[in-house]
Amino acid sequence: MSSDPWGRVDETGTVYVRTADGEQVVGSWAAGSPEEALAYFERKYEGLVVEIGLLEKRVKTTDLSAKDAQTAIDHLREQVDAHHAVGDLEALKTRLDKLVATVEARREERKAQRAKQSDEARRAKEDLVTEAEQLAQSDQWRAAGERLRALVDTWKGLPRLDRKSDDELWHRFSHARSAFSKRRKAHFAQLDAQREEARKTKERLVSEAEALSGSTDWGPTAARYRELMAEWKAAGRAQREHEDDLWNRFRGAQDVFFAARSGVFAERDAEQAENLKLKEELAEEAEKLLPISDLKGTRAAFRSINERWEAIGHVPRDARPKVEGRMHTVERAIQEAEEAEWRRTNPEARARAEGLTGQLQAAVDKLRGQIEQARAQGNASRADKLERELEGRQALLDQALKGLQEFGG
Repeated sequence: MSSDPWGRVDETGTVYVRTADGEQVVGSWAAGSPEEALAYFERKYEGLVVEIGLLEKRVKTTDLSAKDAQTAIDHLREQVDAHHAVGDLEALKTRLDKLVATVEARREERKAQRAKQSDEARRAKEDLVTEAEQLAQSDQWRAAGERLRALVDTWKGLPRLDRKSDDELWHRFSHARSAFSKRRKAHFAQLDAQREEARKTKERLVSEAEALSGSTDWGPTAARYRELMAEWKAAGRAQREHEDDLWNRFRGAQDVFFAARSGVFAERDAEQAENLKLKEELAEEAEKLLPISDLKGTRAAFRSINERWEAIGHVPRDARPKVEGRMHTVERAIQEAEEAEWRRTNPEARARAEGLTGQLQAAVDKLRGQIEQARAQGNASRADKLERELEGRQALLDQALKGLQEFGG
């Protein structure tokens, strides 16, 4: 009989293994010596040790599923429980029990991980649905459309949920996309209708603009062109393929009219510039009548100047106030002189002569102050105008003082 710490062979060739429950029959051996029998079953034990070691490594270092790992453990446990090997079978059972615990922990870990991934996927899909539903109300058609397409790609990259939840979220997501597409389609259909209406309106405006391009009724036609331009802007844009052509025709018709008007106005401006020169000469001649010493002679001379003035045509609009103002200054001086003469010869004027003199003196003082202010401000044109007016007022003041002396005499 031969034996080792974990097994023995009796005289009949029966091989035993020692376990916590006592000896267990491993098998019988008749092919050689007892030592060879033990060595054979010890090698089978070593084989189990190697297989268990490999399985432990696979469980720890690979993504072996819990189901496959448990199947492998069960297979090895059957071999260990069958007692067909000589060695520390309890140690192998302990290792297998630990391996079961490891696999179970791995299963729970993966289950928790899958639950976490599922929760994350659910939240991610709910966020996608919420954003899609917000985008469904957007009027930023291009940006919102591109974003919705990106959301679809993101959705496809997320794990599936349970069928009911996934279908419900997808239904909301799909409905939001459909609602946006429907609104966008309606918007662009309306936009196409508006552009078609704009095209018809602009065709009408172009026709009228082209009909007016040969008009020589400068003022009313220019005013109508301004109205047409306002209508053009209010009409909105036509389709891109029509807009530029319509605008070129519309603008071209205006250019024909305004080029013709500019030519005519250039001739008129030259004539008015000559008229201005003549009127400035008459204004200068009138201003030389001041101060007034002979009212009757001055009145006659101014009447002659004014008749020549009226015979001259228009002057440029922007120059008219200044040159006419010079004539009006002389005219007011004559009128005031006439009023002073009337008051001097009127018995009732005697009582008002002194007050009038004071008013004229105040007016002269005020003008001088205004002249100084204009000079200080660098407004030479206004200062010159006020100087001429001062001359007329001073002449009136001189006459009033003379009249006052006469009243006093």
